[in-house]
Amino acid sequence: MKTNMRILLLIFAFLVFNTLSVLADAPPDPGGGPGGGDGPVGGGSPIGGSAIVFLIMSLIYGIRKSIIRVKQCH
Repeated sequence: MKTNMRILLLIFAFLVFNTLSVLADAPPDPGGGPGGGDGPVGGGSPIGGSAIVFLIMSLIYGIRKSIIRVKQCH
C-alpha cells in the first residue's frame, strides 16, 4: 500500500511540475503599428539579392542534371 501511494505521489508530482514548465509568457509586441514610426516587422531585411542568387543556382543545377541525363541516354 505504501509503494502504491509513493508511485501515485511521484506521478502526481511529475505531472504538476511538467505542466508548470510548459506555461510561457505571451509573445512580444511586433511593433510597426500605424503612425508608430517603427520599422516593418522583420526588420526590413532585403531578400531580393538572395532570391536572385537562389534562382540562378537552381537554373545551373537543373541544366547540369539535364545534361547528365542526356549523356546517359546516348
